[in-house]
Amino acid sequence: MAVGPVQLIVLGFAHPQFEGEILDELQRLREADTIRVIDALAVYKDAQGEVAILEMSNLTKDEEIELGAKIGALVGIGAFGDDDANVEKVALAGAQTAADEGVGIFSAEEAWEIVDDIPNDTAAILLMIEHHWAVPLRDAVARANGFRIADGFVSPYDLVAIGLMTAEEARLNAAVESG
Repeated sequence: MAVGPVQLIVLGFAHPQFEGEILDELQRLREADTIRVIDALAVYKDAQGEVAILEMSNLTKDEEIELGAKIGALVGIGAFGDDDANVEKVALAGAQTAADEGVGIFSAEEAWEIVDDIPNDTAAILLMIEHHWAVPLRDAVARANGFRIADGFVSPYDLVAIGLMTAEEARLNAAVESG
């Protein structure tokens, strides 16, 4: 399995109105082979401070194990103790753990850290996604001896300047991006 670029996205929701639309869209993108959700963690604190936590992925178990071994090696999943200074050992330990158990980036401890940081009637979602659509492009760049110099998102207001978006669309998009 080829692994595309992986991105962490953290989203916040004031007074969330979850009706399944986000999950439906993530599944649609998965079925179109556009992205894969490697790991996701949703934390919701209701108006009274009661907490709900949901973890999800849309990888199959085989994909979790295969992708987990690769990503585990990169981020050192499963490596503990004082010997972690040895990068190769950390990578091997992470790869082995993820190969045995599948990938799982976010932990219960991280969920509770998020809970502490969000006010009542708020939710946060951490998404670790793989941009599967980018695999052929990345491979073509590599064959041309190319490499990434930088990446980032372009401001909606900059898109207005070049005519790709109206000012109203930019205002709405900027509100989503800045919270």
